[in-house]
Amino acid sequence: MSKVTKAELIDSLLEKTNLNRKDIHEFIDLFIETLKNALCEGHSIELRGFGTFEIRKRKGRSKARNPKTGEMISVRDHGVAIFRPGKELKQKTWNILPDKLDNDQEN
Repeated sequence: MSKVTKAELIDSLLEKTNLNRKDIHEFIDLFIETLKNALCEGHSIELRGFGTFEIRKRKGRSKARNPKTGEMISVRDHGVAIFRPGKELKQKTWNILPDKLDNDQEN
C-alpha cells in the first residue's frame, strides 16, 4: 500500500479549497498538535465516521530484548497510542481485497 504524505494532503486540500498552502499547512500542524496534547492529557479523541484515538497502558517486562543490540533490558509500564476505526471507515474499507493490498506493498 502506498503512503500519502502530509505534503500530498496539503496539495489535495489546496485543490479543493480557496485557502493558501501556508494556511492549510498551519491548520494541519495545529490539528495534529491539538490531538497529541489531548492524548497526552489522558483524553480519547473520537472523530465520528473516522475513528477513535486513545492511549492504552502496556505492561512493562523485566526481560525484553533490544532488537538493535540483542541486549536484555527491562521495560517499564508505558502508554501506547492506538487507533480504532469507526463504523463508516470500516464499511468503506471492508471490500478492499487482500491481494490488492499485497500488490501495492511490493511497489
